[in-house]
Amino acid sequence: MKKHLLALAVTALAAGGALAQASDTIAKVKASGVVTMGVRDSSGALSYTLGDGKYAGYHVEICSRIIANLEKAAGKKLEVKYQPVTSQNRIPLVQNGTVDIECGSTTNNATRQKDVSFALTTYVEEVRIAAKANSGIDSLAKLNGKNVATTTGTTSVQLLRKHERANGIDFKEVFGKDHADSFLLLESGRADAFVMDGQILAGNIATAKNPADFRIVGEVISVEPIAIMLRKDDPAFKKLADDTIRDMMKTGDIQKVYDKWFVQPIPPKNTRVGLPVSTATKDAWTTPNDKPLEDYAKK
Repeated sequence: MKKHLLALAVTALAAGGALAQASDTIAKVKASGVVTMGVRDSSGALSYTLGDGKYAGYHVEICSRIIANLEKAAGKKLEVKYQPVTSQNRIPLVQNGTVDIECGSTTNNATRQKDVSFALTTYVEEVRIAAKANSGIDSLAKLNGKNVATTTGTTSVQLLRKHERANGIDFKEVFGKDHADSFLLLESGRADAFVMDGQILAGNIATAKNPADFRIVGEVISVEPIAIMLRKDDPAFKKLADDTIRDMMKTGDIQKVYDKWFVQPIPPKNTRVGLPVSTATKDAWTTPNDKPLEDYAKK
């Protein structure tokens, strides 16, 4: 019995140590020699797959800058592993230590801040509607009686339903498992519109078979701060990430990285997203902050 209790105690201590290390990212990666980046397959120019296990995008590049400084803090070269995440599993994978830094298209809001931390806001998004150019849909009102695609685990349609101009509008939600799947619902006619972050819409339209068949229309449904996600209660790693981003903002390097992904041709097809930086994003660079969505909504 004593041996059994001792074994249980050792197991509990080991588990506690693993959890403690998981919340100390610098110690965790120093011990393992590996850092895991959470990435998205189709989050527009923020994070997307190039195929063959390779990923690229604005947030992927910023995360790479953070990891370069993480290597300095750890005192060693780290193996970088990519872990594809979805809107549904991204937060649990950060919480349980599977992913060390999530570099996708996650909105920083008060509810999520209870479970995870966010680095300084690097992109401020406008949620919009994408529709076929010949659909006649050009406003929220025109969504009445329509099928509206959204991606499982995202907030976009919830925000649409709360929008003051959506009162009395009755539409049916159809869900895609990821952003590419949601766009396919629109492309194939199973959905009449796709409500999502404007840059994700623009990115999917740019890589569509016939980009001219689609357009982004209607009112701005919501303005959302998008940020790189980190584990909660890890102040050392958050400071490292924030300092990296703040330095990019101070030097103007973040503007160059933004233009590289949103304005210039990007791989693999050398298409352009064609989305110059917004005033809201520039404001976030000028006054670095990690404020949640709710603070933007008060404006």
